[in-house]
Amino acid sequence: MNGGLYRSAHATPDGQPPRPEDGVTVISVDSELGHTTAAGDQALPPEDVPPTPAGDGGTAGNSAIMAIGSLVSRIIGFVRNALIGMTLGAGIGDAYTSAQFLPGQIYELLLGGILSSVLIPLLVRRRKADPDGGLEFTRKLLTFAVVTLGLATVLVVIAAPVITAIQSDDKASPAYRDLVTHFAYLILPIIFFTGLSALIGAVLNVRGHFAAPMWAPILNNIVVIAVCGVFIVTFGPTKGFQPEDMTDGRILLIGLGTLLGMVVQAIGLLPALRKVGFSWKWRWDPRSLGLREIGGLAGWMLLYVGANQIAIFAVVRILNGVAGKNSASVLAFNNVFLLTMMAHGIIGVSVMTALLPKMSAAAAEGRFAEVSADLSRGIKLTVAALAPIAVVYGVLGKPIAVTLFEGGAFSHDAALDTGAVLVVAAFAVLPLSVSYLCTYAFYSLQGNKTAALINLPVVAVRIAGYFLLAAVLGASLSAAGMTAANAFSYLISALISLAVLRRKIGRLNLGSVAVALIKVLVAAAIAAALGLLVVHFLPGAGAPSGRGEAILQLLAGGAVILIAYLAAATVLRVGEVSQVIGMVRRKIGR
Repeated sequence: MNGGLYRSAHATPDGQPPRPEDGVTVISVDSELGHTTAAGDQALPPEDVPPTPAGDGGTAGNSAIMAIGSLVSRIIGFVRNALIGMTLGAGIGDAYTSAQFLPGQIYELLLGGILSSVLIPLLVRRRKADPDGGLEFTRKLLTFAVVTLGLATVLVVIAAPVITAIQSDDKASPAYRDLVTHFAYLILPIIFFTGLSALIGAVLNVRGHFAAPMWAPILNNIVVIAVCGVFIVTFGPTKGFQPEDMTDGRILLIGLGTLLGMVVQAIGLLPALRKVGFSWKWRWDPRSLGLREIGGLAGWMLLYVGANQIAIFAVVRILNGVAGKNSASVLAFNNVFLLTMMAHGIIGVSVMTALLPKMSAAAAEGRFAEVSADLSRGIKLTVAALAPIAVVYGVLGKPIAVTLFEGGAFSHDAALDTGAVLVVAAFAVLPLSVSYLCTYAFYSLQGNKTAALINLPVVAVRIAGYFLLAAVLGASLSAAGMTAANAFSYLISALISLAVLRRKIGRLNLGSVAVALIKVLVAAAIAAALGLLVVHFLPGAGAPSGRGEAILQLLAGGAVILIAYLAAATVLRVGEVSQVIGMVRRKIGR
């Protein structure tokens, strides 16, 4: 069955947990309008197909439009996480973040990957084939999913102490492990509402409605931001707190507030269901759903997702071992990952989403040269657009962290430690997005199996890197080491994927990609050198003593890096940079 292939924001190839607060469902269409695959399955009906980009300009234009929604959602989600750090501090924040990883991991195993690769294509096919537009099938599927999600959530909450024990390193104190477990009891029910939100978003997407799933996560973030405000007003920041200092009231407010955010997100999608004319009625009929077929189709995605979740358990376990020991740990690692994903989400995901319809249509008809050309175009455009962001992270990591995170219970030293992790993450930005592009190319080729098999050695390298660097580096550098292992695994993923894609679709225009990449790297190196030179002569010299010096370094260093990169890219004739600038000018002109 190969109808329209959907990819949700939850199935992340990088091995990191899904973030409901980020979340929009991304759609790709694997055949042209009305095209029938060899298996006889239909593509999306015309009204459900996103506009296909026409050439380079179309790709950039569509990417910019989608980037707006992603930018708003991610910025507010980032503010949420920064406020959590300021409210709870590094030590308590590590326990909270560790507990918050759990529902995402378990949701992925229960539904996330299956939803994106199996269930949504089934909904698309039934909407096309059934006389009622798939209404009854969707009702039965939702009923079955709600029941199974509810039962699974209850069992997981009961097993919370066992799950947190697996994720907690033996080096962590008993009080810390207990705090993670207490947070987990309150946060794990998010699994149910995350699944419900994703299912409703899928129903809306299949019916051509995309706005509500894009904006509903903002409601989640606003609720959690408000909860942080109530916490500070009621209890004050937890500056200097140890795990044993967290009272039941403090734990309940933060834990239940986090759960409430996800509940509000799910409820916020219900009006959109009425708007598209879908009425949800209870229909319990599991036999009519073809569960055996669903299980068979879901196998490779479960393998893919399962490997990623093992990597998450490994990194969280390692970082829990150094939590609360004056070192960047789970919270810092998570905040840096959000910054990395913000850059990737605004640029990389937008480029991919704009290219995928065209790539998928070409792949369905065997026009692999076009798939290759689109992939090459996407890589060059993404690398050119992300390179200055990577330079800013690398040169200005500590000023960024002080500006964004310092305050309340999050100390100056903790902010500087987070900045050091961000400097390492700068080297992950480009390989992350290139590896994503390659993975999405496999999806356009119906290569779920190939993507899953490639992911196994990549995750093995990632986990080996975690344990190797944890053994070699001191506790203060653990989070930076985990980030470095991620960056290396992204690079391995991109190299393996490009090699396999070359065998599948032929020549990949790697010569032109390599030339463009070299030009971009030269321009980035020039920008980095000038940025470092300017920062060197500013107060604080890269390690600001407060937010004032940090902002000064950001403004001066950021301006020099951006101007130098654009100037160098223009001299080197990096066409993709000119394309992005032209697109931005057109948008501003409108």
